Amino acid sequence: MAWWQFNRWWSRRAADPAILAVLSGMPEAAALLDSNGTVRAANAPLRAALGPTQPVRPGWPVERIFAPALRAEISAWLAQPDAAPREWRLAAPQGMPEPPVAARRISLPSGDSLLLLQDLTPGQAAAEADRLQTLGALAGGIAHDFNNLLTVVLGASEDALRLAGPADPALAAELTQIRQAAGRGALLVKQLLAYARQQVLAPRRVPLNEAVEGIASLLRGSGQRQGVALEVVLDEPGRMVLIDPSQLDRVVMNLAMNARQAMPQGGRLRLSTGRLVLLSALPGVPDTVPPGRWTVLEVTDTGGGIPPELLPRIFEPFFTTRPDRGGTGLGLATVHGIVRQSGGFMVVESQPGQGTCFRILLPRVEEAAAESLPVAPVAPQPLRHPPGPILLVDDEAPLRRLAERALRRAGHEVVVAEDAETALALLEEGLVPGHLVSDVAMPGMDGVALARAMRARLPGLPVLLVSGYAHAAVDGGLEENGIRFLAKPYGPAELVAALGEPVPAE
Repeated sequence: MAWWQFNRWWSRRAADPAILAVLSGMPEAAALLDSNGTVRAANAPLRAALGPTQPVRPGWPVERIFAPALRAEISAWLAQPDAAPREWRLAAPQGMPEPPVAARRISLPSGDSLLLLQDLTPGQAAAEADRLQTLGALAGGIAHDFNNLLTVVLGASEDALRLAGPADPALAAELTQIRQAAGRGALLVKQLLAYARQQVLAPRRVPLNEAVEGIASLLRGSGQRQGVALEVVLDEPGRMVLIDPSQLDRVVMNLAMNARQAMPQGGRLRLSTGRLVLLSALPGVPDTVPPGRWTVLEVTDTGGGIPPELLPRIFEPFFTTRPDRGGTGLGLATVHGIVRQSGGFMVVESQPGQGTCFRILLPRVEEAAAESLPVAPVAPQPLRHPPGPILLVDDEAPLRRLAERALRRAGHEVVVAEDAETALALLEEGLVPGHLVSDVAMPGMDGVALARAMRARLPGLPVLLVSGYAHAAVDGGLEENGIRFLAKPYGPAELVAALGEPVPAE
């Protein structure tokens, strides 16, 4: 039996049924650990606390339960035979608060131990934050799984369209509709990821005044609703902000469309920029803005305003006041997610009959720091491919087959593995890959850990990680030289291009 097979068997061996019964009946979050600090089982409260984006499962190192910044300290604490209880923070989706817990470990005669985690979140406000965090984690988990499905649909339809060729235009038209529908599904997933603050962003230095003027010209040219006057007031000198420009456009356009709908009888829509220095925290809805220097963007209307009882809820996902007019309840949730993932905050002020002001506060980019920031994204340089096959690792069989087909069609030799443990076993058997292409979220060892383990043996190995989550949601390691990231859903041609090579002509 190979070492990796033994480890898999050891992590899955049956635990004492009495211990498992106690674990499942505990009201507080808890996990059963083996003598190496690996998770053998987790109860429902712990899975709920971590959410779908951290699907704790047997074989996990226990450190992954906790916030990334604390994991080295956690390892040292767990290594102590009689470690005193400590306060830590659990892992959370990117941009979400990390729940505080009091952790204690109870040794069992079998050599296993129970890790008990008492929730230290204070007050009703924190309970509400936990509820929204769970919704965000759920959205991120659904988006991840849906992205896997969309990748299969896009890849299979692209392959079928290539095989159909010009000989069957009717079939080609049907396949094109499938691809278009999958594309629309991908846009919906991006909304969910934006709410969950896990979408892929390409931030760069953007002149805020110029961006607002560009959006204003689009609003004027798109047939402004009759009776709604557009007013633009720009602070001078203009300020730079660090944000994905396409997402900034999306935020402002969404707020402007909402403002139009709030003024069916006409009114005034105002886009304005400014600056603000806060010496103390500024409470607001939905965010409390911390002290600091902020660049401000405001979208204000003179509509009917928002009732006080509804104001705290308007940023909740799937909450809408216009279900009969096609409202999905994702617009403001998406806007808020984009702003928070970009390092900013939002405050909304409204009174019935007095209109509404949405205020976005983005971190001020100081001139000294701005000089070191890229004005535009830098095109990645092609990777050098050492000799050897591509090692393709993915636990989803349909995705594995599609990716293998695309890579072989591009002229690559491909070796496939269904998980990280199998991939490492192939290395033990003598495989020397020239490139690693791996999914991130897999049972057992994830793609990031696999990349690190393989680079420890093959320094400089080019790595491409793919995931339905955002670059920022992946746990570290992506900034090392030669490691790239490809977000799902992707088509076969995008996979080949992500390797830094030209896509072969058909």
